[in-house]
Amino acid sequence: MNTRTVMHDADIARALTRISHEILESNKGPQGLVLLGIPTRGVTLANRIGPLVGDFGGAPVPVGSLDVTMYRDDLHRNPTRAPRKTEIPAGGIDGKTVVLIDDVLFSGRSIRAALDALQDIGRPAAVRLATLIDRGHRELPIRPDFVGKNLPSARDERVNVRLAEIDGIEEVTIES
Repeated sequence: MNTRTVMHDADIARALTRISHEILESNKGPQGLVLLGIPTRGVTLANRIGPLVGDFGGAPVPVGSLDVTMYRDDLHRNPTRAPRKTEIPAGGIDGKTVVLIDDVLFSGRSIRAALDALQDIGRPAAVRLATLIDRGHRELPIRPDFVGKNLPSARDERVNVRLAEIDGIEEVTIES
C-alpha cells in the first residue's frame, strides 16, 4: 500500500482559517450563524472553526453536532456504527444559517443524510457546507460552499484525515 501525506498540521490550520474567513464573508458577519459538525471528525473541525469565526467576526458563534447515522441510505450495506450524540445549540436552527462541517466530501451521501436530519430538527433560513477535503466522485448534486483543499483522487484510493484530538497526529493522507 502506498501512502502519501498531502496536508500537514500547518496546512490544515491555514485551511481552517481560510474557511472561517469565507464563512464570515459569505454571511456578512457572525450573526445568525450556527455551525454543526458531522461526527466524527466534522465535530472536531466545527469546534476549531467556531472560535475562529467568533474571533474574526467579533461575536461568539454557536457550535453543535449532527449525527446522521440513522438517516444514511447505506445502513444495510455497511456495518452498523453506534449513533453519536446530536447537540443543537440552545438557540436552535430555525431561521438561522446553518453551516454543516465535515472532513471529507466524497459521494455526497453523508450530506444528504445531514439535510434529512436537519428537517427533523427545524427549519434553517439557509444551509451551507464546509469541508476540509473535497475529493470529487459525487453521486448526488451536492457541492461544498467552503473547501480547505480539492484533492482529486481515484475511486479506489482512500483519503484519511487525522486530527490531534482524536488520532494524536495532524495530517491528511491518501492511500492507493
